[in-house]
Amino acid sequence: MISLIQRALALLDTRLFEGLALLVVRLALAAQFWRSARTKIVDGAWLQIDPITFDLFRDEYHMPYPEFTGVLATWAEHGLSALVMLGLATRFGAAGLLVMTGVVQLFVYPEAFWNPHVLWFALALVLIARGGGLFALDRGFDRAFAAKGSTP
Repeated sequence: MISLIQRALALLDTRLFEGLALLVVRLALAAQFWRSARTKIVDGAWLQIDPITFDLFRDEYHMPYPEFTGVLATWAEHGLSALVMLGLATRFGAAGLLVMTGVVQLFVYPEAFWNPHVLWFALALVLIARGGGLFALDRGFDRAFAAKGSTP
């Protein structure tokens, strides 16, 4: 029985399993921000910001300069979540989403720390610490840069 448990644990301690876990972490974090970004866009448009977004930033979020912060947040939610989903500049994208989570936590919904913000913080921190994993586009860039760096 112990041997069976040890073999099962050995399967979990592989790059493949870690890569799958980090893929799920990337998608879980990015999906939250992507879905939020899409609510700020005119239906059927790609990046045309819905005017109601500015009202939301002014009246509910109480953000300064809602015409600026609304655009910035919408573009950041789209861009950073796309980077994280693809695993391209994963640590950078996750750090950006961590900062956005901090802004939301501190200035918009301070009562929402344990649900859901702590989960977003945790997912972002895992990606910052571990990177995108085996199934990230970062891996291709890592290999390309390592190859260039290894040649004299």
